[in-house]
Amino acid sequence: MESVRHLAAHLGLDLVAVCLLTFAVYYPRHRRRDLVPAYLALNVGLFTVVAALAETSGNGGAALGFGLFGVLSIIRLRSDAVQHEEVAYYFTILVLGLVCGLPHLALGLAAALSGILLLVVYGADHPRLFARSRRTMVTLDAVHADPAALRADLARRLGEPLNWTVMEVDYVRDLTVVDVRYREPLPGPAEVPAQDGRLERASQGKPAWETV
Repeated sequence: MESVRHLAAHLGLDLVAVCLLTFAVYYPRHRRRDLVPAYLALNVGLFTVVAALAETSGNGGAALGFGLFGVLSIIRLRSDAVQHEEVAYYFTILVLGLVCGLPHLALGLAAALSGILLLVVYGADHPRLFARSRRTMVTLDAVHADPAALRADLARRLGEPLNWTVMEVDYVRDLTVVDVRYREPLPGPAEVPAQDGRLERASQGKPAWETV
């Protein structure tokens, strides 16, 4: 009976941790509903197998090996395109299931490790962290031999280029494919409708723009 209560406490800790990560952190930021059941199923499934292997093996060594195998192989097993941020959530959810699924690990230590994982992911994927930094693939309708000209073209189209790599140059069609990291420009003053039907600048001291 004591072992059942201990396992139930670990399961409760795991469910609380994975629900916080999935419903309070991941979904409000990325809005991919299709990955929500995948995250929950992976976590609970790994917890179940690790807990069962730990009970049969005695000290949990086989469970630890199985969990690490699942963590390292999950990226290769996916069939849909997943962003790097979502891979980080996959990794964290699997580690949560592994840590919480080891019944021989003290509950307090498992809770502390789970809390550290949640805090790290919450901070690393926070929207305010490098909020204006972006990455995209750009196809330019020109071939620039001068890196300064290429940088000026990217700056005119996107914002401040931070780093870029020329992936492809097509001299026949006069095209350049660039993998670019850039910083978005700050948004300008917004135009808001006034009561008389005209458009006014949101910042003070700007003249109103009449509609045509």
